[in-house]
Amino acid sequence: MASAGGLSRRRVGGATSSSYTDEDDDAHRATNGHSTADTSTPPGAQHAGSAFEGGNKIAFDPRDLQQDASEEARIGGKMPRLTIMEEVLLLGIKDKQGYLSFWNDNISYALRGCILIELALRRRVALVRDPNRRRIPIIERLVEVIDDRQTGETILDEALKMMKSQQDVEKLSINSWIDLMSGETWNVMKIGFQLKQVRERLAKGLVDKGVLRTEKRNFLLFDMATHPVADVRTKESIINRVVTLLTSTTTALPPAALDKEGVQCRVLRAVCLVCAAYTASVLDNAFGRLGYEEREAAFQRCDEILGEFVSWPFGTGGMMTSGAPTPAATAAGRRRQATRLASGSGGVEVSGREVVLGLVQEVRKEAVGGEEDVGFELIAGVLEVLSKLDSLI
Repeated sequence: MASAGGLSRRRVGGATSSSYTDEDDDAHRATNGHSTADTSTPPGAQHAGSAFEGGNKIAFDPRDLQQDASEEARIGGKMPRLTIMEEVLLLGIKDKQGYLSFWNDNISYALRGCILIELALRRRVALVRDPNRRRIPIIERLVEVIDDRQTGETILDEALKMMKSQQDVEKLSINSWIDLMSGETWNVMKIGFQLKQVRERLAKGLVDKGVLRTEKRNFLLFDMATHPVADVRTKESIINRVVTLLTSTTTALPPAALDKEGVQCRVLRAVCLVCAAYTASVLDNAFGRLGYEEREAAFQRCDEILGEFVSWPFGTGGMMTSGAPTPAATAAGRRRQATRLASGSGGVEVSGREVVLGLVQEVRKEAVGGEEDVGFELIAGVLEVLSKLDSLI
């Protein structure tokens, strides 16, 4: 029998003895004078393995790997290291100071929208499949939970559990869920739906992932925990992807604008990242290396991309007619477009338009069922809500 202090590893296959434990491993290594995986396993027993080579205290279950493989096949790829919320927050955080701009009123609301986007990308939530839903605006279409399994991300799991419990009582719309999670409601019965301290919790999650670190800074009257950037390469890779996507001049999407090969929906994730960062007013931080004209062109490109993805199906929202400029999707974009027209530099770059259309085509390839992909339709609704953010605040 194994002692109370020992930790037995799960054995798979034709295990013949239940009394062979790590104590036997230690005795066997002491007899032979060296440690090998083959000599520590008795005939007929097969260990599931360990996380570290030669380790005997950490084990995994092969069934978990099978579940991961089936999950990847179901959603179309691996999960990225960072969620869209974390990437947007990382773009907004000052590298050395470790905090967001005190004047940014948009990011909190935008992060709640990113939670819905991330859940939709992970195929946990989608719009209700109602043939009559096309009669109402996309932001008023109802959301439902289609898979309530945990994602491993605390904030996503909290939001998913909350949406699942509310679904049994009443299904809410895209706009309603973002408002409730942000605390934007006069209904005292639904104030409990607000997700609190989202920015701080995301920052602590990035600390756990080794991207940020925690420090204490004194702000005259009080001390506050800040989170400076610890892994500069991770933030630089996000900035490079954003800048590459918004400054590309080819119709073929450059690989540098996307996440690693094999990541699930990596083209749509790139689109959601730039659009969410734009509406959260943190995109300026990624354009520090660009000149004035390049920055304005990048903002224009981002507004054009947002204009194509706020409607469903994607690519039907900003169609040009008779050579007229594509309408800007946000109030800031309309002001920027009016300034260009007033200065006489409001011409439309055909190459830029072709790049955006090429991006739309790539995203359509990732949809499951084409125009019937209610998960992607939900993402279009969230982007529509976020596109109105700067005109509401």
